[in-house]
Amino acid sequence: MGEPARQLDTIDTGRVYTAADAAAFAARFAGVPAQEMLRELLTGELRGRIAAVSSFGAESAVLLHMIAEVDRDVPVVFTNTQKMFGETLAYRDELAERLGFTDLRVFRPDPRLLRLKDDKGLRWSYDPDGCCELRKVEPLRRALLPFDVWISGRKGFQASTRRAMPRFEEDDGRLKINPLSAWTKADLDAYFKEHELPRHPLEAQGYPSIGCAPCTSRVQPGEDPRAGRWRGWDKVECGIHVPEKPGEEPAF
Repeated sequence: MGEPARQLDTIDTGRVYTAADAAAFAARFAGVPAQEMLRELLTGELRGRIAAVSSFGAESAVLLHMIAEVDRDVPVVFTNTQKMFGETLAYRDELAERLGFTDLRVFRPDPRLLRLKDDKGLRWSYDPDGCCELRKVEPLRRALLPFDVWISGRKGFQASTRRAMPRFEEDDGRLKINPLSAWTKADLDAYFKEHELPRHPLEAQGYPSIGCAPCTSRVQPGEDPRAGRWRGWDKVECGIHVPEKPGEEPAF
């Protein structure tokens, strides 16, 4: 009888980032414009270890354009919750094609989990946190497995829970970069105009923040830009940016 197959040792070569690392990056790039910061990081030490995560929402074109200007081979991750607006899917394809990205990665919910936990597709109506976990958080967790660093398009002005958002933060051992954290709506509008970027078709219809169709409504004048997300629920984030307890306000 032969010997059992030997289990080969493996070495995890991924970098684990800490809050101290994030603080060091923040100090290093304090006052450096977003475009310049991205150019240095994407062509330097983070090359090949970083992905951009995009919702292809109302303001996504700005950050994606900045990244494409540096390196169109940077992987761009999109989580298709299968509850998206058709306009978002069309905008994703138009924008990715126009900017010339070569590695658009689309991740969807695990169909086995959907059968177990959302077989009728209505979980959003009674458990939005659970729906986000199934349809967005879990797919993104899989999508980010090959990467040590990811780029987020969040901006501080979007909601009261985001005002103190840092440029760099530790996220489950990864480094998360928020290049536009300090940008204003006027900054974004000026960038759109300067570079003649296409707008999301729903923005002009009163949707300044666009998520899944069942949980996104129009925003009235004077409301928080994210007021139309999960209207009527005590929920302000999908869970990606608050990994401990989806639905609660983030601590940063």
